[in-house]
Amino acid sequence: MNVKTALRVIEIIETFARERRALSLSELARLLAVPASSCLALIRTLTSLGYLYETARRQGYYPTGRLLAMAQQIARHDPVLDRVHGTMSELRDATGETIVIGKLHDGTAVVYLDVLESPHAIRYIATAGERRELHANSIGKALLAAMDDAERAALLPRLPFQGFTPRTLTTPETLEANLRQSRERGAYVNLSESMPDVGALAWPVRLSGECYAISIAGPVYRIEPHLEHYAAILRAACASLEKT
Repeated sequence: MNVKTALRVIEIIETFARERRALSLSELARLLAVPASSCLALIRTLTSLGYLYETARRQGYYPTGRLLAMAQQIARHDPVLDRVHGTMSELRDATGETIVIGKLHDGTAVVYLDVLESPHAIRYIATAGERRELHANSIGKALLAAMDDAERAALLPRLPFQGFTPRTLTTPETLEANLRQSRERGAYVNLSESMPDVGALAWPVRLSGECYAISIAGPVYRIEPHLEHYAAILRAACASLEKT
């Protein structure tokens, strides 16, 4: 399977996740913006392998439970997430907020590896696999701060520094100053820098020689009053993980 074909399979799966309904071959082709002939062989292959089934003749296709079973089997044996899941659950119970773990992606972004959502109706919502800009993300700041000075100095000029809100830090100098202040404060904070009403704080954690970061995220009005308390329990949680 070449790279283009592998990407098309992922796009098909993501299309079903987004649409949440059975899709005909022509609908899939339209949603993917490709000729129907390009989808046909992949649909037949995925169906023959048991990942898709035809809901009724000419009514469309939908993923079977095999895809979920495979994903669950993979997730159960993730060497990092299995190690941190209990701690993330404890942090969610202690704060009532969404807990996220992420790491550096392609050197210039954050990728979320796992997300435990808050039980509140109003909460920060994210999905594993999402990517975020380093400069406007609490996990991104924590990962930047964990780099040595030379590595960070080489990376900062390459970042886009897009301004998402009036509070976004948009220069290497302001971000570097923020990282110094955050290190002294004991938490890397994002208060309305990526989205107007979202707040988060993060701290780096090194697991098996790799640097990750864990964040506590939620509405600013709930996060900001508890920054000092949440920072203390987050640092303690990360320190405990590094000892295991």
